[in-house]
Amino acid sequence: MLRLPGAGGDDMEDDVVINGGPATATTPTEISPAPATGLGSAEAAARLRADGPNTVAAPRKRGLAGRVFRQLTDPLVALLLAAAVVTTLLRDYPDTAVIVLVVLINTAIGVVQEVRADRAVAALDRLAAPTARVVRDGRDLVLPAADLVRGDLVRLEAGDVVPADLDLTDAVRLNLDESALTGESVPVARVAGEEASAGTVVTTGRATGTVVRTGAASALGRISALVAATRPAPTPLQRRLSSLGRVLGLTAVVLSGLVFAIGVLDGRPVTQMAVTAVSLVVAAVPESLPAVVTLALALGARRMAGSRAIPRRLHAVETLGSVTVIASDKTGTLTEGRMAVQYAVVPGRDRYAVTGTGYAPDGEVHHRGEPVSAPDELRALARAGLLCNDATVTPPTGERPEWTAIGDPLEAALVTFGARCGLDPDTTRDAWPRVAEAPFDQDLRRMTTVHRRCDGRYLVVCKGAPENLLAAPLVDADAGELAELADAAHRLAAEGLRVLAVASAVADTLPDPARPTGLRPLGLVAVGDPLRAAAPGIAAGFEEAGIRLVLITGDHPATAAAIGGRLGLWRDGDPLANGDDGDPGRAHPETRVYARTQPEQKLDIIAGLQTQGHVVAMTGDGVNDAPALRRADIGVAMGGGTEVARQASDLVLVDDDLTTVATAIGEGRRIYDNIRRFLRYALAGGVAEIAVMLLGPLFGLPVPLLPAQILWINLLTHGVPGVALGAEPAEPGTLRRPPRSPQESVLGAGLGRDVLLTGALIAAATLGAGVWAAAADRPWQSVVFVVLGLAQLGVALAVRATRTPGARERNLALPVAVAVSAALQVAGVLLPPLRELLGTSPLSAPDLLACAAIGVLPGLVLRLARRFRGTNGPRAGTAGPAGPAAGRAG
Repeated sequence: MLRLPGAGGDDMEDDVVINGGPATATTPTEISPAPATGLGSAEAAARLRADGPNTVAAPRKRGLAGRVFRQLTDPLVALLLAAAVVTTLLRDYPDTAVIVLVVLINTAIGVVQEVRADRAVAALDRLAAPTARVVRDGRDLVLPAADLVRGDLVRLEAGDVVPADLDLTDAVRLNLDESALTGESVPVARVAGEEASAGTVVTTGRATGTVVRTGAASALGRISALVAATRPAPTPLQRRLSSLGRVLGLTAVVLSGLVFAIGVLDGRPVTQMAVTAVSLVVAAVPESLPAVVTLALALGARRMAGSRAIPRRLHAVETLGSVTVIASDKTGTLTEGRMAVQYAVVPGRDRYAVTGTGYAPDGEVHHRGEPVSAPDELRALARAGLLCNDATVTPPTGERPEWTAIGDPLEAALVTFGARCGLDPDTTRDAWPRVAEAPFDQDLRRMTTVHRRCDGRYLVVCKGAPENLLAAPLVDADAGELAELADAAHRLAAEGLRVLAVASAVADTLPDPARPTGLRPLGLVAVGDPLRAAAPGIAAGFEEAGIRLVLITGDHPATAAAIGGRLGLWRDGDPLANGDDGDPGRAHPETRVYARTQPEQKLDIIAGLQTQGHVVAMTGDGVNDAPALRRADIGVAMGGGTEVARQASDLVLVDDDLTTVATAIGEGRRIYDNIRRFLRYALAGGVAEIAVMLLGPLFGLPVPLLPAQILWINLLTHGVPGVALGAEPAEPGTLRRPPRSPQESVLGAGLGRDVLLTGALIAAATLGAGVWAAAADRPWQSVVFVVLGLAQLGVALAVRATRTPGARERNLALPVAVAVSAALQVAGVLLPPLRELLGTSPLSAPDLLACAAIGVLPGLVLRLARRFRGTNGPRAGTAGPAGPAAGRAG
């Protein structure tokens, strides 16, 4: 049973029951059963005006100006805009253009992200049935589903999408596929007096029902409200960069103010020192950081797309690298999302295992781990399953690349089972024509068919629940045989499988299918939604990467425990949260399996994990997963899932393979490493420039750099070389280290210390060169200018990623960018137009060689220190709550 909070209004009860027995909610005006003639047209029109159309309410659309304003209020973006104003006043138009372009790109990306919520809700509208068969004025009509009103009489047949919440007044062999709403793989039988919820699909049977809720008040509408009300939190990187922007801005202003005060006290002109201070603010802020982030994310997105993972939100690429918990749906994610016979048992023999994928006939029968030809007893069981069956399977076509079930998925699994046992479904049914039947009875829990044999006698086949079918007086078998089958059925059910018993009898005259007797048990078939082939290794792979996998499903606890056990997530004694028992969001922190969960409970689970400090990725494919996909730090949808889930997600797995997430996680970690790598490089340069300006006067260098020189160095070092750092390949062992702590600052794990030490190295080399030039009566300011730029460029090469021997991936853009920038830096003292622009003096060839020799020293020191410490680039953060210590207990 799926419950959602009341839709509001004093006349409605607090809860609405979805797909779970008699309706408990009433509408604002009590709805009595519709007469056989249905509503009159006038009454229907009045109700449509009063209640509105049967559609999911469209989300309130924000204006473009509002979206843009929210993006521009980000602290780092605001600081960049201030820098653009300053560079414009200083007539440094190239720098201004770069800054403005970066802001425009990031603003556009942010606006696109906000549009996704509207699309997610719109997808729910498209899921609803476009038309419905309605009785109005005594006539059967086909009307747009949007025109349905409370009290309408609706007719349903196999294949129909239920257009609104219905109170069933009549139902014949009705089975509904509710997986999109509840996550349960097996179709659910519904009878008169129960409800059929909007968005579910009729797999077999027919029914008539009275509309009790439409539009936003329906089951589909309630989930839509959850999706619309759930807004994704800022990603870990966005939070970190926002905090960094505030810290950098304040620090740069304070230190630049200090430089201004020292200069004025030393007798320098106030105007000159004001311009110098503002130039230092611009230099201290890595204005190319958003460009580096954007490039790194875009390259990561392209790499992921090549691995069949399509990012729908650019920042989701990096967020994957921060993930500490993956909360996975079962149906269609860890499992194939298609029913299949996994085991079969015949009297007197062990169980047989059946392999294969989906509804394709390809597969094998295994006995005791070895492939075998199906014995006669097993073929008899498979033949009976084919005959007592109304489903078919169709081969792939141009529109459908896979074998497809028509009818009840469970019966379709029996058709495929027959094919895997060597039977041809069409030939078998032609040879044993059906002459009578008793459809599935909900109370008796069995279905019976009668078939004419080639000798003129009749074959009676019955399938149903073992506890009902394997009981006197239906079957004629000894007690030991029945006990053996009952015990086997119990063991199979404990594994989370749906077990059917099959029996048959031969009659000389046409028997009554409603009263079969003298049946002989043919055996048992165990049907389930099989795990994907790669699923058992998924949890272990994530565990190695320090990520905890948890299973969230709407299935019965026994099924959830069985699947969790096969995945290595659960064993006897481990906690298991049951949504029917209360709030699973408050379950034990070590809980790895959640059963009987409903859409709003999935939200609570995600929120509970986030409260524990985790960065959560949620995977799913159904409508019921959409709210949680939106609430998670990153939502991952299956490409073959519902459009609602895809629209609500951040990442879509085209191949529906959860193992692809591991590749995406590695890409996310690579991106974050490169961002930290750039920050070490760029911020160390800013520290060095401020240190040179502060300490220069103490070493006899009154004005170490002019404002134009500061901006030139900033443009060359923070520009192309910085962006090229964002394209560095992954470090070795990226997926064998724990994720960084969600609470860790972007400057954490030693990066802040490394920035200061690297900046100190650059400043020491620069000041040393300036003191030497002044003592040797060289143009010391130009020497300071050249050495400071070359030293920063050398650091860019020193902090790049470590390449493993034989690695194919190389980032050739970085050395090229460094070489070009170094040439332009030297040109600043060689070319007369640049000398005039920058206020530099020419340097001789020996002086330039000396500058180059001093400039490479900081980079060489860093490389030696890196080799001595045995580190590989930027240090990974410490393990978060999902690290190995927080893995499975025991």
